[in-house]
Amino acid sequence: MKGALAIAAMVRAGRVSAAALIEQAIADVSADSLHAVTRVLAARARGEAARVDAVVAAGGDPGPLAGVPYGVKDLFDVVGLPTTAGSAVYADALPAHADAEAIQRCQAAGAVLVATLNMDEFAYGFATINAHHGTTRNPHDPARLAGGSSGGSAAVVAAGLLSFSLGSDTNGSIRVPASLTGIHGLKPTHGALPMAGMFPFAESFDDPGPFAGSAADMAAVWAVLADAEMPVDDDAPIRLALLGGRFRENADPDQLTVIDGLASGAPMLELPDIERARSAAFLITAYEGGSLHRAALARSAMAFDPQVRDRLIAGALLPRALYKEAQAFRAAFRKRIAALMCDVDVLLAPATPCIAPPIDDPRIAIDGVLVVARAHLGIHTQPISLAALPSLSVPLRRPDRLPLGLQLIGRPGEEATLMRYAARLEADGVIGATAPMRARVGEAA
Repeated sequence: MKGALAIAAMVRAGRVSAAALIEQAIADVSADSLHAVTRVLAARARGEAARVDAVVAAGGDPGPLAGVPYGVKDLFDVVGLPTTAGSAVYADALPAHADAEAIQRCQAAGAVLVATLNMDEFAYGFATINAHHGTTRNPHDPARLAGGSSGGSAAVVAAGLLSFSLGSDTNGSIRVPASLTGIHGLKPTHGALPMAGMFPFAESFDDPGPFAGSAADMAAVWAVLADAEMPVDDDAPIRLALLGGRFRENADPDQLTVIDGLASGAPMLELPDIERARSAAFLITAYEGGSLHRAALARSAMAFDPQVRDRLIAGALLPRALYKEAQAFRAAFRKRIAALMCDVDVLLAPATPCIAPPIDDPRIAIDGVLVVARAHLGIHTQPISLAALPSLSVPLRRPDRLPLGLQLIGRPGEEATLMRYAARLEADGVIGATAPMRARVGEAA
C-alpha cells in the first residue's frame, strides 16, 4: 500500500476514490496472517470513505489524510465497541459512547479507520504476546516477534496493510516495535498528544503516538494529532550528541557505527544514574498499573493473562512510600537531563538492543546474559520515558538484514526538530523503511 501522503494527494485530486482504497484495505486486513488485527471495522470504514468521496465530488477538501486507511491499538475507544485493552476481562464491557480524541482528529483530517490492532494485554510487555489474540508476528520474519506492546500497530504498517496506525507508548511500546519491524514510531513529549478515550496503563507515562513508513508520513500524522503545522526544514544546523554508557554496552554494531558517523565530533553524554532510572520506570509503572487493576484483580483474577496478572499483582503490593521515592527520583532525574540537553537539539541512541528475537525462544542477551524479551526489550527506551522527552524511532537502512532502529531524542516540545532531522537522514539514505523480506527462520543479523 502507498504511503499516507501519496494516497491523500490522489484522493483529493479525484484520481482514485476513497471507497476503492478502503475495499482493498478491508480485504488486506481481513486476510491478516500476522495476528496483528483484532477487529475489522468494515461498515464504519465504508461509511467514512463514502463521506470523503462526497466531499471531493462537491469540490471540497476532506483534509490532509483524505481517504488514508489506518488502524488503532485495541485500547483506543471506538464508538459502539467495548474497549478491551487486549483482555478478556473487558470483552463484555459497555460500548464506548464516543471515539477517542486521537481518532476524532484523524477522522477530521479525512483518514478512514479500518481495524483495531493487537497488543500485550493492558499494554504490559514489549512483545505483543496475547493470550486471546495470539502473538503478533514480524512481517520481516514471521518466526520472530514484532515487539510490543503496540506490536499489531507496527506490523500492519510494516507489512503494507495500512498506511499508518496509532499505538501507545509507556516505556517503549511504540519505539520497540517500530525498531523491530523497520518503520517510524513516535513517543511524544509526555502530555503533548490527547489521551482522552484511551485505556491507561500507567498514566504518568502513557502517551499516544503514530507509526508510519516514512519521515514525511510521520510528520503529517503527528501534525494532525498535535493540531500543529507540518514541519518544514529550514536547513538550520541541528546540534547533535550521542548517549554513552549503558546505551553503548547493549547495542548492535550497525547502530553504533551509524551513530558515531552522524555524531562525529559531537559530545558523548552519559545520563546520570541510568540503572536507577530504569528501575524507577519499572517501579512507577508497576505501581500505577497494579493500582488501576486492583479491583478487577480482586473480582476476576483468573480472567487475566497469567503472565500479566502476576506482574499486576506484584505492582499492587508495592508500598506507596517506595512509589513516592521513585517519583522524587524521577523529578530530580528530569532536571538533570534538562541541564545536560540545554545545548543539544537531538540525542542519538539505539532504540532496541538487538533485532527481533524468535517467537519460540523469546529471549535477548543483556550484558551477555539471556533474559526474557517481554520485559527487557525496552532497556534503551525506559530511561527516556522517565525523562518525559520526545523520542522518534527511525529505521536504519539495511535491506539485506532484519530491521533495527535508532532513537532521535529531543527536548520537550521539540518534536518538529526530530521530524526535520529524520527527513534529512532519509534523504541522505541513512534511514528508511524497506519492504518485508521473505521469512528466513533463524537468520542471524
